[in-house]
Amino acid sequence: MADMRVKVAGVEFANPLIAASGTFGFGHEYQEFYPLSTLGGISCKGITLQERPGNPPPRIAETPGGMLNAVGLQNPGVDHFIKNDLPWLREQGTVVIANIAGNTPEDYCAMAEKLSDTDVDMIELNISCPNVKQGGVQFGTTCAGVEGVTSAVRKYCKKPLMVKLSPNVADIGEMAAAAEAAGADAISMINTLTGMRIDIRTRRPIIRNNTGGLSGPAVLPVAVRMVWQASQRVKIPIVGMGGISKWEDAVEMLLAGATALQIGTAFFSDPYAPIKILKGLNRYLDERGIASVTELTGGIQPW
Repeated sequence: MADMRVKVAGVEFANPLIAASGTFGFGHEYQEFYPLSTLGGISCKGITLQERPGNPPPRIAETPGGMLNAVGLQNPGVDHFIKNDLPWLREQGTVVIANIAGNTPEDYCAMAEKLSDTDVDMIELNISCPNVKQGGVQFGTTCAGVEGVTSAVRKYCKKPLMVKLSPNVADIGEMAAAAEAAGADAISMINTLTGMRIDIRTRRPIIRNNTGGLSGPAVLPVAVRMVWQASQRVKIPIVGMGGISKWEDAVEMLLAGATALQIGTAFFSDPYAPIKILKGLNRYLDERGIASVTELTGGIQPW
């Protein structure tokens, strides 16, 4: 069998498949299906400085080829995570990534400082959240926003820092370069695309928040394109995500330039999706005599 180990920002993963934040909770429910050590890592549900109840329902809805969500970062807060969830996660034999979200740079810095004194393996900076100091503009939609919050957090973060990029931008390469310049050790991409559906019977949006994040197989071509574009601009590792549901998708994302992968929406239709993807990926490598999965990264052939 091929060597499935990958390294992102100095952190070694047993295989490139990571559970994406927001789709796997803190792993408690999924450990009933298989040992969490089967996964390369877990990016935990996004946590904020204080507990958040999230948005009112309806906040999740199916769409053709995917789903819309506007959960609103419902979570118990960073202190609860450190005290109650992290000790259990550390016993599961997999890489633990803490995903943090905030409304101000100060929120992010405070959480990075707290988590730096714990034994999480990596911190994922979710910058697709409203910046209340800038009139609701998202940190991740301007180069200045990306660079500003990343550089601020970098001063407080002692752990490897991965910045999660928003796809709702004109030039993803610029955003990736801004994160790298500000001190990011890796980037993860893409977060959800902004979408909307309307119930024609009630004439109301199907999501109470009006708009939501579109994820699932429908976004795969956009994600592959953006990972490829970002890989042309940065030297730091890219963790690719967005619509991966089959092993073929995983190979495609790796060839586009990803070093590791996050699996998200696929969990909702098939909890065993990462197991099947891992088997298919192994078979693909063995059939082609490829010794290590790392050989796929950036292996796209130009016309």
